[in-house]
Amino acid sequence: MNGVSQSFAPSYAQARRKFLEAAATAGVAVRSYAHPLQGSEGEDLALDVALDGAVDADRLLIVSSACHGVEGFCGSGVQVYALHDQAWRDHARANGVAVLYLHALNPHGFSHRRRVTNENVDLNRNFQDFSGPLPANEAYRALHSLLVPADWPPDAANASAVADFLAQRGMAAFQAAVSRGQHEFADGLFFGGTTPTWSNRTVRQVLRDHVTRARRVAWIDLHTGLGPSGLGERIYAGRDDPQAMQRARQWWDGGGATPVTSIYDGSSSSAFLTGLMWMAIYQECPQAEYTGIAMEYGTEPMEQVMFALRGDHWLHNHPDAPVALASQIRQQMMQAFYTDTEVWQAQVVSQARQSMFQAAVGLNTPSPSA
Repeated sequence: MNGVSQSFAPSYAQARRKFLEAAATAGVAVRSYAHPLQGSEGEDLALDVALDGAVDADRLLIVSSACHGVEGFCGSGVQVYALHDQAWRDHARANGVAVLYLHALNPHGFSHRRRVTNENVDLNRNFQDFSGPLPANEAYRALHSLLVPADWPPDAANASAVADFLAQRGMAAFQAAVSRGQHEFADGLFFGGTTPTWSNRTVRQVLRDHVTRARRVAWIDLHTGLGPSGLGERIYAGRDDPQAMQRARQWWDGGGATPVTSIYDGSSSSAFLTGLMWMAIYQECPQAEYTGIAMEYGTEPMEQVMFALRGDHWLHNHPDAPVALASQIRQQMMQAFYTDTEVWQAQVVSQARQSMFQAAVGLNTPSPSA
């Protein structure tokens, strides 16, 4: 697959430039939603939206990146490649499908190489009804002081306590307790926030601006950090709806070769979550039949990913940390969410491209209920 590595970039600023240049080369207009803060290099930040196809298309595929900031190094590469991929663009057009690329849903996290937003919020836990009680996570409450200790690296007592939890409960229980999301500890991991973030509000505005005329909508949201290295797990991304789940599996499971998993039936490597971003489409675009997946690419073992996240939050709470330690923590975050090799990049693009081709066919196949 020629040109794969050239689609990826080592920084948000370069990734954004590649995306804007790819859109310009393809003759695709971009609308930018400016973020109020600057990036790590003093650069402008934005959620950039490119629509490849008719503005009033009946069938629309959304491809989004950087919901979890640092994971955007992967997703941006896919989007840049797709805009240069004439065979893909011809396939979408032949199926009557317009493609809406959302580049950097969380540009601040992307630029600063953090998973969270500038509010220290996990965007994919932030789409809650904040007018009522928020979900409680008692299991996280019991672990919080261990996860974000006073000192870093963790001392022997902390490491022993975490090891004891893992020995008694296992990594799956640890992952579920930590990653499910929590709304109690603003300095902690997977904090879902207590109000909508900038990215939450902006994603909703993008949906209102670009998606309210489509009758059938598919969404592929690109993520990293879970599962075997280079494997793109297709995780059903929608509400607990058997018809939509069946549709997703018909479109994307490749006859069983690329199974679609779910947080609702326990088949996914992801824990059960609430406050998920794609729930917004039901509220902002009620006219559409919606079908979606998250593409979740593995990088490093879960123990290393969790350790990197813990270090990142410690560093956020200790901005005066020694330069060498801060650099080490940031490098661990990059390695946890992006594997900078041509082999991994080719795996990512190949699987994402396959899922996009499948989505275009699915959108052009009438639903049984239609």
